[in-house]
Amino acid sequence: MAQVTFLGLGVMGYPMAGHLKAAGHEVTVYNRTGSKAWAWTDEHGGAFAPTPAEAAAGAAIVFACVGNDDDLREVCLGGDGAFAGMAKGAIFVDHTTVSAAVTREMAEAAEGQGVSYVDAPISGGQAGAEKGALSIMCGGPQEAFDTALGVMECYAKICRRIGDTGAGQTTKMCNQIAIAGLVQGLSEALNFAEKSGLDGRAVVEVISQGAAGSWQMDNRFETMLDGAFDHGFAVDWMRKDLGICLRTGDEIGAPLPVTALVDQYYKDVQAMGGGRWDTSALLARLRKLSGD
Repeated sequence: MAQVTFLGLGVMGYPMAGHLKAAGHEVTVYNRTGSKAWAWTDEHGGAFAPTPAEAAAGAAIVFACVGNDDDLREVCLGGDGAFAGMAKGAIFVDHTTVSAAVTREMAEAAEGQGVSYVDAPISGGQAGAEKGALSIMCGGPQEAFDTALGVMECYAKICRRIGDTGAGQTTKMCNQIAIAGLVQGLSEALNFAEKSGLDGRAVVEVISQGAAGSWQMDNRFETMLDGAFDHGFAVDWMRKDLGICLRTGDEIGAPLPVTALVDQYYKDVQAMGGGRWDTSALLARLRKLSGD
């Protein structure tokens, strides 16, 4: 068992840190809102610290799952940042979805401290985190990945190193690009069924068994039909991710026309007050356009 640290106890990090403790690891947590850290230790045991540096002291592996590029810099850098508290030879694993540029920046800063850096964004949503069934796509040094893999497996359905530093984040961009089109297509199909007077559940029962089937269809169609969008991955976070995809696409010359459209559709959902709704709320936008 290992001495580990987890930075960031949001809807994903909270259960992920819990899986680490349940697997027998010695876990110290940090969260910017201290009450979440206290609640986590009340539920799981372990310890919490007031700064990332203090939380990271003595840890063999430090995990982070925060909000965005700036949040990652905040928990990593400076006198109170995790890198300042980590011992040489320790490993930093970032589960945040951030830009490949900030990943390279943090990896360089970590290397300067004698710390190995693994970018390891996740997919599977809150349910995947709670069930310990996340898909983890990684970039970074092979040796560091191999060491961290044995610990990450407690909350992973699959965990694979794709390549060198930044490869994990680039793979996560592919994931979000694919999801954006899938959710829009599913939303259009369900709205089309409703406007045609069909039973949406009956339609999905049939088409989900053929080429139209997908994880999004299996896990979201019922809540979408019910107009329940108060769960899962928030629209605000999806727009953050798609912004990273679109900027990177421009940089590397990879056109993303569908992604750009869906990003604007999510902007419409935000204007409807749905920034914290689940990404499947694209159906709410179509219903509004349809006059429902």
